[in-house]
Amino acid sequence: MHLKGCGGGGCLRAQITSAMSSAAGPDLAEAPEERCFLSTAEAAALERELLEDYRFGRQQLVEWCGHASAVAVTKVFPLPAHSRKQRTVLVVCGPEQNGAVGLVCARHLRVFCEKMDIPFLSYLPTEVQLINNAYRLVVDAVLGPGVEPGKVGGPCMRALATLKLLSIPLVSLDIPSGWDPETGGDAEDGLRPDVLVSLAAPKQCAGRFSGRHHFVAGRFVPDDVRRKFALRLPGYTGTDCIAAL
Repeated sequence: MHLKGCGGGGCLRAQITSAMSSAAGPDLAEAPEERCFLSTAEAAALERELLEDYRFGRQQLVEWCGHASAVAVTKVFPLPAHSRKQRTVLVVCGPEQNGAVGLVCARHLRVFCEKMDIPFLSYLPTEVQLINNAYRLVVDAVLGPGVEPGKVGGPCMRALATLKLLSIPLVSLDIPSGWDPETGGDAEDGLRPDVLVSLAAPKQCAGRFSGRHHFVAGRFVPDDVRRKFALRLPGYTGTDCIAAL
């Protein structure tokens, strides 16, 4: 398991603060008919509901989302199917909450495989073929829905430019990094992941996702909250922490 962080000065920072939490909440009195996707404002309001009304901890949510993301990765790419020479997964983490989820995802993937000993890369190699040859797949945990690509700085943007060119499978957490969370802008020219793991509930841009597998990691969302936000999502089987969409 290798981790690459992008942020100021190229250093990996997994800040647990969420840019979404300060967004204005939606008028839930005017909630639409049941649907599968949330706007950015609705996602922020749902997060506040979990933190303030249900007293979940932010780190608790990050842990749940990271674990579920790792489960989704192993469901699509079963560990026994990986060749001995190419079992390594590259997890690329950004500076905000999505990066924190990526860190937890990497830790659980490492535990699933062997003892927890996670090497960190100080930079993401720009040689695309080197990454293609060295890794089985890449997890994109660079930018979440509350982060504007133009404001995150050079390291993250360079990482996205490299990820666009990879030929190995790509798994994006919550939204494909760089996409507009509402419209899916940059979906054509941006990242095109094979797998999308929506955290808590799918964001509106997920409607433009055309990859092979889409999962939602939101078993922790109480039924009352789902009804309040008029979410129509598949049920979770047994003790599963993810559901296929």
